[in-house]
Amino acid sequence: MDLEVSTELIIPERELGWRFSRSSGPGGQHVNTSDSRVEVFWSVADSTVLSDNQRKLLLTRLDRRLVAGTITVAASEQRSQLRNRETALRKLADLVTAGLSSGPQQRRATKPTRGSARRHLAAKQQRSATKRNRQRPSVD
Repeated sequence: MDLEVSTELIIPERELGWRFSRSSGPGGQHVNTSDSRVEVFWSVADSTVLSDNQRKLLLTRLDRRLVAGTITVAASEQRSQLRNRETALRKLADLVTAGLSSGPQQRRATKPTRGSARRHLAAKQQRSATKRNRQRPSVD
């Protein structure tokens, strides 16, 4: 089952690794006998479907999530291993999508308006006057 991150990027199943373990989540007595917790891992550094630019982008943006160039996502919210697999794949796709997105546009700095500069100076003068009035009067 290949992971479709976007229409341009599909991670083949052969690049995904799986690990299963016992979940600590819901399930009652059943949870002690079945391996419903799922971990999916994908090596960003060794992937063949990424271009060099995409690889660099993911390696820098997901730096905190990577261990030796591999990203790992775990899911144990559901009682079923199949549902946890789907959840883990969805989480991985969301992470890769966020890592490849361009992000918000940079803010262009603008000059303050004449009115806002005037109000800023008036507020500073008012504050200065307030502090001046709090001082002890001079002896002179």
